[in-house]
Amino acid sequence: MTLVRCWAVGIVVLVLTEYVQMTLIHDPLAGPDGVGSFGAALALVHLPNLVCVVLATWAAARVHPEPWREMPVRHLAAACAVPAAAQVLLLALRPDVLDLAGAAFWMSTGVLLAGCAVGLLLDRLVWTS
Repeated sequence: MTLVRCWAVGIVVLVLTEYVQMTLIHDPLAGPDGVGSFGAALALVHLPNLVCVVLATWAAARVHPEPWREMPVRHLAAACAVPAAAQVLLLALRPDVLDLAGAAFWMSTGVLLAGCAVGLLLDRLVWTS
C-alpha cells in the first residue's frame, strides 16, 4: 500500500507540473509546429521536463515511509516508477520518438535518468538534514 501512495503522489505532481509546463512554456513559445532547433528543444522541452521529473521523483520519495525507504530497490521503485511509466507511455503514444538514431529518444531518456537521480539526491539531502 505504501508504494501505491508514493505512485499516487508522483502521478499528481507529474501531471500538474507537466500541465503548467505545457500551458505556460511549450504552447505559447513553441506552438503546435514544435521547435526548430536543438537549442530551442532543449530550452522549451527537455529542461522543463527535467524539472517535472525531478519534482515528481522527489515528491514520491518524500512520502515513502520508514522502514521501507532504507531498502534501496524498494525506495527506487517508489520514487522512479511514475516517471519511468510516463516515459513508456510517451513511447507507446508517439512511435516516432522510438527512432534510436533520433535525438528525441536519447534526450528524453537522459531527462528521465537525470531527473530521477536528482530527485533521489534531493530526497536524500533533505531526509538526512
